[in-house]
Amino acid sequence: MWVMGRAELMMKQIVAMLLLACSLLNQSFAASELSQRLATSDHILMIRHAYAPGVGDPPGYSLERCETQRVLNQAGREQAVRIGQWLRAQGVKEASVLTSIWCRCRETAELLQLGKPTVLPALASFFDQPAKAPEQNAALQVFVAQQRKTKGSKALILVTHHVNIQAFMGKAIGSGDLVLVRVDDQGRALSHQTFASP
Repeated sequence: MWVMGRAELMMKQIVAMLLLACSLLNQSFAASELSQRLATSDHILMIRHAYAPGVGDPPGYSLERCETQRVLNQAGREQAVRIGQWLRAQGVKEASVLTSIWCRCRETAELLQLGKPTVLPALASFFDQPAKAPEQNAALQVFVAQQRKTKGSKALILVTHHVNIQAFMGKAIGSGDLVLVRVDDQGRALSHQTFASP
């Protein structure tokens, strides 16, 4: 009876180890798949800025003064660091990082530590002016189409707002969530895969 119990315990441990090994292999495959897709010309990664408490910006805010805007809190800054760590763990080592001019996006982009961010006007929020959505989205599509021709194998990461992401790929996402988007030659979204914020 004791021998049978010991053998059963050993079998359970072996099965657990095999399951863990399979899980690690799947994670590794998923990691390399994400970085491989981002190395192609037809995939981009969109990230909604990390957590910034509130909705919209305070009245009279200025894009030149972060203290007048809704900005990341400590939890948001820690979230942005985790996103960058997660991306590096997925094999994303080199990236062109573009960001909205809003401070919460710029800070998120900087904390990713995947390259010096560049402000892209097409990523600016139109939350206060929803009628600008078509014009803004068209400008973003033009930019993505141009990047398809020149980006090479470097990942293209766009840090922006939920309204921009929803207009581009049709889905609202949470703070710090990521979307891998497959795009066509005109820079339009064809399909997407969403990743919850790490």
